[in-house]
Amino acid sequence: MIERVVHPYELQKALEHVIANKGSAGVDGVSVHEIRKRFTDKKLQLIEQIKTGSYQGQPILGITIPKGNGKTRLLGIPTTIERVLQQSVAQNLAPLFEPEFKPTSYGFRPNKNARQAVGQAREYIHKGLNHIVDTDLKNFFDEVDHCLLLNLVYQKVKCKTTMQLIRKWLKAPIKINGKLQKRRNASHSRTPKKQ
Repeated sequence: MIERVVHPYELQKALEHVIANKGSAGVDGVSVHEIRKRFTDKKLQLIEQIKTGSYQGQPILGITIPKGNGKTRLLGIPTTIERVLQQSVAQNLAPLFEPEFKPTSYGFRPNKNARQAVGQAREYIHKGLNHIVDTDLKNFFDEVDHCLLLNLVYQKVKCKTTMQLIRKWLKAPIKINGKLQKRRNASHSRTPKKQ
């Protein structure tokens, strides 16, 4: 799979996606306006590092954003280069997992959105159904057992280099107020239950 992830066509498609999404710069300060040149200059070096396993992921920039209820939420912003690489991985993972989703699953899926979910809910209400389940994935990646999740992904991917890259992103430290901090990982904080 890593050959597809680092293929020039896939990387270009990922780069265009990241630029179109806009977003803030990460810890390196490189904005989406600068990423085309920066990524082009570093692409061959990045590909070689990824293939040889020597690629080192960048820390994530942690910023606090306000929520509608007066509370705040910590948001992690990868560097723009990391976002391009992550997008290329996502582009290649999505076709493997998309068939597993139910048609009524609308979150973070191609050609699906919140407006469609609301429309589907209205349709169900008009049919007389009166139970709607809204699931919030708040803190999901902080709480999910990463080892279990990675094992499930590996069952489809079967590529150690791709998995190594994903692990590096999951373990990347977060920089909050100028200080690097390790991120929590539920797989390290839980003790297995004896049977």
